[in-house]
Amino acid sequence: MTAAIGGIPITLERDEDREFNPWIIALTVTLSTFMEVLDTSIANLSLPHIAGSMAATIDEATWVLTSYLVANAVILPLSGWLTLLMGRKRFNMTCVLVFTLSSALCGMATSLPMLICFRILQGIGGGGLQPSVQAILLDTFPVAKRGMAMAVYTIAVLVAPVLGPTLGGWITDSYSWRWIFYLNVPVGAMALLLTQIVLRDPPYLIAQRAARRAKPFHLDFVGLGLIAIGLASLEIVLDKGQESDWFSSQFIVTLSLIAVSALIVAVIWELRQASPIVNLRHFAERNFMLSSIICFAVYATLYASTVLLPQMLQTLMGYSATKAGLVLSPAGLVTMLEMPIIGWLLSRGVDARKMIALGLLIAAAAAAWMSRLNLQVSQADVIWPRIVQVLGAGMMFVPINTIAYRFIPKTETNNASGLFSLIRNEGSSIGVALVTTLLARHIQVHQAGLVGHITMLNPLATDMLHQASGAFGPADLTGGRGALAMVYALVQQQAAILSYLDLFQMFAWITVLVVPLVFFMRRPGASKDALSAH
Repeated sequence: MTAAIGGIPITLERDEDREFNPWIIALTVTLSTFMEVLDTSIANLSLPHIAGSMAATIDEATWVLTSYLVANAVILPLSGWLTLLMGRKRFNMTCVLVFTLSSALCGMATSLPMLICFRILQGIGGGGLQPSVQAILLDTFPVAKRGMAMAVYTIAVLVAPVLGPTLGGWITDSYSWRWIFYLNVPVGAMALLLTQIVLRDPPYLIAQRAARRAKPFHLDFVGLGLIAIGLASLEIVLDKGQESDWFSSQFIVTLSLIAVSALIVAVIWELRQASPIVNLRHFAERNFMLSSIICFAVYATLYASTVLLPQMLQTLMGYSATKAGLVLSPAGLVTMLEMPIIGWLLSRGVDARKMIALGLLIAAAAAAWMSRLNLQVSQADVIWPRIVQVLGAGMMFVPINTIAYRFIPKTETNNASGLFSLIRNEGSSIGVALVTTLLARHIQVHQAGLVGHITMLNPLATDMLHQASGAFGPADLTGGRGALAMVYALVQQQAAILSYLDLFQMFAWITVLVVPLVFFMRRPGASKDALSAH
């Protein structure tokens, strides 16, 4: 826009025409994503404190976690459609605003039902952030620099879950559980202000919105309802299944039937729609489909090990919650140093497929390393395999977040990023649910096997009982009971550690099994379609 001052023509720059450095935009949008991912795990160690202050049981307090995950799962696949309806900037700012306000309300909650309601709102606001941020980064950076951009995003996605339990435990112990929610308020306010200043919708999205407004408003109510019901039911089943002994509970059986039926019908319905609310046709693109499968498997194993390691340290090795968190924290710090290197390598033209395969093999080797731990290991023996595992995951996640969208048309980026984020989140939810169940089952199996060796015909067993009886005085009835209790506690401990090691070995095999999928991917830039798509 031009104007004349004193007869001299000058150009006036409008705010919406001002170009900001892409890295300013990347750091701005990643800030809110970091807080959202942090909130998926920050409340884990605070549940006893929340339950105590709300006069509730621990089982009732777990709905604080479940409600957030359910809301996340429902909103993720809808984010692409909402972005097209509202505009990306407005949708992102709305998500940040809802997340920030609901965080403040969570901190002020006076009852458990009130806290759960506010956590649902928080999950709705936070769930839309991850896919919208990915789409923003893909549009902000040219193809050659997307590796570096995704490295910044991966730092938020990988480091936040590692730091969450440690930070949440420290805040709760030092101050109050309410501050784990109040912490989001200043960060959210800062992210909201910066987003208003630096972010703007790309021209193609503005044109898409204009074309949409020119047509009669249409909402796929059937698809929306089926997806919301199916994903909400599935998330509750995964989170509450082990607690309710799975299919021995009528509640879990009913929700499982609802989830399966609703999701099957939703897939059929969405594939038949000209304008579906979730475009499942993206799975027809080979790289996107294979990337989704790999991400699902690796997130399942990574998040499952994030749950198992601190649990093993606390229950079997006597670590405090804070100390267990500190043992895992170095992996997050090393990841922050690794990501820029991975992004730089991608920008230099290194084949993303080779990096993904190498990252998977490193993560598998780390899981196999964990399967050789024992109860006498030092802290360093736990820290190093975890560092290697997260290094491998980081080496894999940055290129896979780049290659997954390489052949997706730019106009479909919003929809694809919501679908990809949903697959990733469901992988972590299913992984955690399965290992919780498998751990309990494996402990029973190993315990039965070990108890079978505690007989009077086994000289090692009888020697152990005699030595244990000596610790209780004369081998009378009381001493005998004490010795048996001591031996049984030892059997339980050994059964538990064997079960943890079984699961770590399973993680290694799962990670290795998805490596061949990498070799079926198309190399970015291998065809002209890759250039025309963006």
